[in-house]
Amino acid sequence: MKPSRVSFLLFLAATLLFTLKFAPAPAIAADPKPIADPKPIIGDWEGTLDPGAQAKKRVVVHIAAAQDGTLSGTIDYPDQDASGIMITAITYKAPTLHFESSADVSAYDGILSNDSLQISGTWKQNGKALDLVLKHS
Repeated sequence: MKPSRVSFLLFLAATLLFTLKFAPAPAIAADPKPIADPKPIIGDWEGTLDPGAQAKKRVVVHIAAAQDGTLSGTIDYPDQDASGIMITAITYKAPTLHFESSADVSAYDGILSNDSLQISGTWKQNGKALDLVLKHS
């Protein structure tokens, strides 16, 4: 091999090694993580409202998640033969759950237990706030 060709190849190899050693590594995009894993709250939850002087009222909340993680749900009141009342807003950021239903002017704010078996919180409806514990069923 000619000396100029050897010099060129050595120069090329040195440049390549220098570039590989000192060039910044390409950024690798990480998969985006949801704010909270909705799996613990997906399912059916049952509780009983105790308004004191009035009859107790059972509440069943059904929470589902779409493939994109969007939550949705419905509310049933078995003692009043009412079911499928749409939850119009729902958020979950571990361990806090919030949902609202404009159809029956209700809202719920609760905290999921560490074992994911119950949500303890406050049910608000018609200007009244009642304690409500929802148990996974």
